[in-house]
This record gives sequence, structure tokens and C-alpha cells, in this order.
Amino acid sequence: MTPNTKPGARGFIVPPASAPGNPGENELLPTTVQELQRLGLRPGEVALDGGFQTKASTEELAPLAPKRTSIAGRASPGSRRTQRRLARYRVGAEGRISHLKRRHGLRRSRLKGGEGERTWTGWAVFAYNLEPYGRYA
Repeated sequence: MTPNTKPGARGFIVPPASAPGNPGENELLPTTVQELQRLGLRPGEVALDGGFQTKASTEELAPLAPKRTSIAGRASPGSRRTQRRLARYRVGAEGRISHLKRRHGLRRSRLKGGEGERTWTGWAVFAYNLEPYGRYA
């Protein structure tokens, strides 16, 4: 979230981390952290799904040094208002995932193999990112 984010605003999605099979969330987190570092992004707050493990996630996010990390369904330090705000932000991210599936074909890759899946996902995210870019450009 940036200081200029307004209700209903839609930002960009960073290139997604993926792996063959059905890896757990914590297995993909190191790749996501590396991508954020490569892009020079340092989120002040991180809102994660309930599938993330508290200790492992905190250790992986340490290089980014977020002020707050909120994992759904787990007690976290901070005010109740902040926890509700981060929970709502995470729920909004689920809506973006649904939008990617419905509008941009991210339900199922039509390309074969791991490389095909990464290509399919990359193009879907690129198409999604073109919409807000058109508004900001």
C-alpha cells in the first residue's frame, strides 16, 4: 500500500512465483522476496493468507524489514484497527486472484509443462497490469 492509495484503487501485480506441482505458500515466499528486492520494493506492511507459517514467514521476510506482518487467523501485535485493515486488504487480494481467473484466463494453463505454466501465468499478469497502466499513463 502506498501513501497515495485510495479506496478502490488497483495497483500492479509483481511477477508471480511458481513451481511445479502444488507447493505450499512458504516454499514460494523466498522467490517472492527475491523479486521484491530485485525491483527495489520494500513493503511497510505484509498481509498473508492463513496457509503461511508464522516463524518461517517472519524469517523469510526479514530482508525486506516490514513494520507489520499479518497472517490471517493468527494473533499479531498491533491495534485491532490495524489488524482489521490488513485483513480487509488481504481479502481484496483474493478478489484480484478471482479477477485474474475469470477475466484473464488464469484458471488453467493451456500450455504444457512447467515452462508453459510460467509463460501462461506471466502473460495473464501482464494483461492484468495493462489495465491500471492505461489509467496511470
